[in-house]
Amino acid sequence: MTSTPKPSETSRFLERLAAIVGPGHLCTDPADLDPWLTDWRGRYKGRALGLARPGSTAEVQALVRACGAAGVPMVPQGGNTGLCGGATPDTSGRALLIQLGRLNRIRSLDAGNHSLIAEAGCTLAQVQEAAQQAGLLFPLSLASEGSCQIGGNLSTNAGGVQVLRYGTTRELVLGIEAVLPNGECWEGLQALRKNNTGYDLRQLLIGAEGTLGIITAAVLRLFPPPSIRVTGWLGVASPAAAVTLLNRFQQRFDAHLTAFELVCPLSLALVRRHIGGIPKLPDAPWHVLCELGESDPAADLQARVEAFLAAGCEAGELTGAVLAQSDSQRQGLWRIRETISEAQKQQGPSIKHDLALPISAIAAFLEQVAQPLQQAFPGIRHVAFGHLGDGNLHFNLSMADAAANRALLERQAEANRIVHDLVHALGGSISAEHGLGQLKREEIRRYKSAVEMAAMQAIKNALDPAGLMNPGKVL
Repeated sequence: MTSTPKPSETSRFLERLAAIVGPGHLCTDPADLDPWLTDWRGRYKGRALGLARPGSTAEVQALVRACGAAGVPMVPQGGNTGLCGGATPDTSGRALLIQLGRLNRIRSLDAGNHSLIAEAGCTLAQVQEAAQQAGLLFPLSLASEGSCQIGGNLSTNAGGVQVLRYGTTRELVLGIEAVLPNGECWEGLQALRKNNTGYDLRQLLIGAEGTLGIITAAVLRLFPPPSIRVTGWLGVASPAAAVTLLNRFQQRFDAHLTAFELVCPLSLALVRRHIGGIPKLPDAPWHVLCELGESDPAADLQARVEAFLAAGCEAGELTGAVLAQSDSQRQGLWRIRETISEAQKQQGPSIKHDLALPISAIAAFLEQVAQPLQQAFPGIRHVAFGHLGDGNLHFNLSMADAAANRALLERQAEANRIVHDLVHALGGSISAEHGLGQLKREEIRRYKSAVEMAAMQAIKNALDPAGLMNPGKVL
């Protein structure tokens, strides 16, 4: 363990950092630091030695080398939109926050190769816009896309609403540039679909949450954009009915189906209460938001979907359906889904779960988890929504009464055990797209084997033997 440096040593160290990043790009004032010391949910609050904003990969290297020599922990941070405390420092006040927002250039775009190189501080929306200007699509889509940054998306292997068609962030990355814990830069920006030359360091760094290095740039895959989008809000009787409908959609429309989201009635009620602006929707026990895309402008996708849904309503498989008739209506339907988390935040704190399950097991999970939760916490409410098409369910717990909700939050470990044990028994994972951060760092030990944990620790020890790179996260 490194000893606490003397004030004079700290002052000289900060002067060295300021010389690296230039005037105005090292922040040590507590008031200016404060917004970056709390995670998006407000669950974690840390302290930091300072916050450095490097403007180049070379400056990131110099910061990492300086911190390594001084034994100072480093916490990489992007847009600070993470949900598991992965970009929040601990309370020791010893760590340096390395905020990557100044690395915000689109370095190049190769339309013929359907790829672009973006620096880690580019927002997701900025990358989407660059692709759009070239007549292409970067399909990663998140509610926080205006503020989340590509480096953070890669570090947590973000999912989003179009994993069903395009895959998670892992599938969207061809190459990476990263500064390793020893200060060396791995320049892996090859824009290749196939590269079978040994260990895939790219995939090792994606999802590592900054514990193995700091991603500074990436080669991202682009796609032809759909010229036609068909977006529908559907009413279904149950999650099991939604899964059956998903299978029928895939059989009928195959890769044209890009998103298939499940929404419970309480989710919808929270958005109606705290966000508003909800159009008339089918009255149903459960809801599905689906979207299909077609690149051929002459295709009859809209008519085919309308006929498919009409047959489903006639057969009793749907309780109703609304198809967007304009782009503004499409955006209105997506706004409902994308503001569920914000509506929950306004309602009050809850116990949040980001679960992955085999799609065929989602209905069983929702049926089986209800009784033990109700027995342990009478009156508990379930907010269930998420990416049914890829098996990612957000399952959040709360009480209607504020005092009862505070009591529930104090028993979070007990609630987690009920939920996570069932997820594990059904062959699922307790983290689908949000990562582990510090929220699930200890919990994951119950569900990963000793062999797997030892292998992960060995990789960490090999790349970061001093344990200075985002300590206390993941492991």
